[in-house]
Amino acid sequence: MGDLIQFHFVKNSGAAFSIGNAYTWIFSILAAAVTVFIVWFARRIRSLAWAVVFGLLLGGTIGNLIDRLFKEPGFGVGHVIDFITIPLLPAIFNLADVSITAAMVLFLILTIRGIGLDGKRHVVQKQSEQDADADDTVVGPGNDNREQV
Repeated sequence: MGDLIQFHFVKNSGAAFSIGNAYTWIFSILAAAVTVFIVWFARRIRSLAWAVVFGLLLGGTIGNLIDRLFKEPGFGVGHVIDFITIPLLPAIFNLADVSITAAMVLFLILTIRGIGLDGKRHVVQKQSEQDADADDTVVGPGNDNREQV
């Protein structure tokens, strides 16, 4: 696609920027653990946005895990195939990496906006507001929260 996106074939035995080349098997174990966690955790998701986050993360994790399990040099230590390069970025990546990155960006947006797994926005009250709410509590018969001596 001209100068915008270019293809460049690279076998990556490590993580981002080829960090941890000697620990490929650890990345395989972590990817498998993340996959199992997402599948187990998925039943708690009640929001389309959070479902997209976990779906993107699951897809990216499985994509890289398949490379690590079935590509050379062997089972669990295979090299991930990276092939996309954008001249503005100092990295070569694949579609699984794009998926994982998109999931993390959406995760941050949802978290900053306070949107829970149920899709509802949860607003955290400041401590001073909580104290003011506690001071407004009505104490009456049968509703006395004070200790009796």
